[in-house]
Amino acid sequence: MIPGNHSAVTEFVFLAFPNSRQVQALVFIAMLLVYIANFLGNLLIIVAIWEDPHLHTPMYFFLWSLSITEFCFTTSVVPQMLVNVLQEKKSITVAGCGAQMFFFIALGSTDSFLLVAMAYDRYVAICHPLHYTHIMTWQRCIWLVAASLALGGLLSMEIAVLIFHLPFNGANQIEHFFCDVNQLLTLASANTDFEEIAQFVGSILILSLPFLFIAASYICIIRTILQIPSTKGRLQTFNTCSSHLMVVLLQYGCGSLVYLHPKSRQFDKMDRLLSLVYTFGSPILNPIIYSLRNKELKDAIRKLSLKAKLEVRDS
Repeated sequence: MIPGNHSAVTEFVFLAFPNSRQVQALVFIAMLLVYIANFLGNLLIIVAIWEDPHLHTPMYFFLWSLSITEFCFTTSVVPQMLVNVLQEKKSITVAGCGAQMFFFIALGSTDSFLLVAMAYDRYVAICHPLHYTHIMTWQRCIWLVAASLALGGLLSMEIAVLIFHLPFNGANQIEHFFCDVNQLLTLASANTDFEEIAQFVGSILILSLPFLFIAASYICIIRTILQIPSTKGRLQTFNTCSSHLMVVLLQYGCGSLVYLHPKSRQFDKMDRLLSLVYTFGSPILNPIIYSLRNKELKDAIRKLSLKAKLEVRDS
């Protein structure tokens, strides 16, 4: 625990996991398969972009960074969930809970800010194509990724410190699959009004403001696309950002439903379900969306698969 917290609680126990051994086995297999698919999907995009020089552009650099972040985001909670689902006592230490919360929020926030950087890249490419190479330099791209990671880490550290400086003097049962901010606030043995406000403000900074920036970018993008005379040209231009738009709607939609609604017991089950979608669904669907809708990425993956087959045959 963070120095200064003299709580009697030394661990938290998760209550959302099923009790039946048969159901536990099925849940474990399902989680493991989805986690492996998430790893392989994001790894395929990471390697394909790294290996293909044609994809060494700002747009694919942001996608490469997003794939790494999303796999790490899922890894921050899923391995512990896989361990807990098979254990009789489904628990985590207070220090482990703090670390899990920090990385979950930090990497989820970084994802959110990277989507903003990708929207900015598409805005410059479509609305200011003649100045694109001057604006989207490699130095600026690296700075945007680093700023996304740093801002996500700072916001996460602030929330984690506020939560784990609260006293936990008795109740230690979390009705969730992992260490969720909202659940921990209900267990604290103190008034949590300030922490709840801080958590809500953090959610706005992580979800609402980035989404508004992305929405403003797409308003400008759509306005520019509508000025293109040919229908084919409009469709081709829109296709360069359609995958990003689908990912934005999926990620911000789930995140907003979980963290921006009024606190109520009637939302607990929905929160758990949406949290699973947010943790498993987005990271596995994003590679599918990009690989199916992006011709350049599909070609790079095809070349990578062909190269792998040739290497296996030659060996």
